[in-house]
Amino acid sequence: MAEFLAYRILSGKYEYNKVPKALKAAVKKILIDEGHAELAE
Repeated sequence: MAEFLAYRILSGKYEYNKVPKALKAAVKKILIDEGHAELAE
């Protein structure tokens, strides 16, 4: 689920601040690994 949300954020269809608390750390790690740390703020 975290990977799905991360790719939705990358495509511009979802926002990091809407990610459930339980998944934020995993989504943030994926975004950073993909080179888009600015989207995890």
